[in-house]
Order: sequence, then C-alpha cells, then structure tokens
Amino acid sequence: MTANDRGGRGEARAILRRRARSFSWAAWLLPRRIRWDATALYAWCRRCDDAVDDAPDPIAACRALARRRVELDDVYGDDNLSDPILAGFQEIVRRTGMPRRPADELLDGMEMDIGCVRYRSLDDLLLYCHRVAGTVGLMMAHLMGVRDPVALRRADDLGIAMQLTNICRDVIEDEARDRVYLPAELLGGAPVLPSAVPERAAAVVRQLLRRAERFYHSGDLGLSVLPGRCALGIRAARLIYAEIGAVLARRNFSVMDGRAFVSLARKLWLVLRALAGSAPTRLPPRAA
Repeated sequence: MTANDRGGRGEARAILRRRARSFSWAAWLLPRRIRWDATALYAWCRRCDDAVDDAPDPIAACRALARRRVELDDVYGDDNLSDPILAGFQEIVRRTGMPRRPADELLDGMEMDIGCVRYRSLDDLLLYCHRVAGTVGLMMAHLMGVRDPVALRRADDLGIAMQLTNICRDVIEDEARDRVYLPAELLGGAPVLPSAVPERAAAVVRQLLRRAERFYHSGDLGLSVLPGRCALGIRAARLIYAEIGAVLARRNFSVMDGRAFVSLARKLWLVLRALAGSAPTRLPPRAA
C-alpha cells in the first residue's frame, strides 16, 4: 500500500465517522475489504453531495457538479488518479468492474437539488430518492458481489427507504435551504412551506414513513443473497435508519420539534438485534 493509499483510506474513514454516524456503526460489522470499499464509496458520494450543498449559489453549484462529472470520466478512464478520494473510488471500480450508470444517476440526483426544490408528486420524489440513494444501494450491492437483478432491485428499495426516512427527519432543515421534498399533492395540492402548515406536514411525514416501511420490507427480502457478515452490517444500518422513523412517530410526526436522533444506547441495542436476527431465505416478487 502506498502512502497515498494510506492517506486516502484515512481521509475516507474520517469522512464516514464525521458525516455518516448511523452507517459508520453498521460498517464495523462488514468484512474488512467490504468495509474499506464502502468507506471509499461513501467518501466519493459525499464529495459529490458537498459540491452542491456547499456552493454559494445555483450557478456555482452547476459548475461544481460539472467538475464532478469530469472527475467521474477520469475515474472510469485509463489514467491513474492522484486525488486520494478519486483514486480510492477508481480502485474499487477497476477491481469490481462496477458499472457506471448508478454513479451517473447519482449525479443526476444531485442536480435535482440545485436551486429551489419543490416536488409535485410522490412519483417525482421517489425518482429523486432512487437517484440519490437507491443508486448507492446498487453500488453497495455490487461491492458485495450481488449480480442478481431481483436482489439488486431490493438494494435499490432499501436505499429509497433510507432516503425517505432522511427526508422526514430533515423537513425544517431542508426548508431553510429552500428545499421542500414533501410532495405538493400530499400537502393539499399547493407548494406550501411545511412550517406554514405543520399539522398537514406531519400527516405527510406519516404517509412517507409508511411508504418507507414498504421499501424497508422489500429491502429485507434481499438480505438472504448477501454474504453473512455483509447481511449483518446492512441489517444493522437498516434498523438504525428505521428507528429514526420510530422516533418521529413518538413525536406524533411533528416537523417542528427539531431533528430526530437515535440514542447511543438504542444504536447498541439495534446492532445486537442485527446480530441476533436472520434474513429471509428466498426472494419473492418485488413488493414495493
């Protein structure tokens, strides 16, 4: 391992610990190689996300995203890259033969976050969730050796479930960024701000979390095709994310009570549940 490789791994681990606390817990249950690959993948995804989120204005965000598209060309190109995050992603792309389409779709999802964000329908929102999170599920599944098309759709569903949960958790924070992910058709047909109609927003959060449960269930049915320790890690991440929805439910789905967190003690309990749980043994038709 070169000094650059060591530096890249250290930087990627730091990004995971700092920015993905829920998943970082589950990552320790993964086999060492998969844990490193997942960490490198997350670091690249966060690099793309930050390009849009940290831009001072939409024009700067468009330019930053265009640079990320050029970087992706480089990752899938023939030249070895020196940037530690890009080099880490390039290494797993070459070693695993990861297809490019999910990465391109992820960047398409980041583009949907530029400027004022409003969604008319639930279908529009689900497309966004697929692009920014379902694609990550697809890439993670590829790292774990999954090639079965049905199982890959389950991985997509699990990513969608987690993103729906994130959206329900961050309603007011997102509104402060001029992003309203709650579909207008569920808010009464008008593109209103959630803080202006908190009771209606709470009802929409309840609906979205119910939909998320369907996607979680579909994702659960794909765990059986994962190697044992991989299934444990993904199950732990799924339980911790879904618990955010349970915290919101205990608050009556209120969007005005601050961000919902899962306590350290509860995360430990959920990791133990993941260790004790068992995955389904077959893959029935896709539920979600």
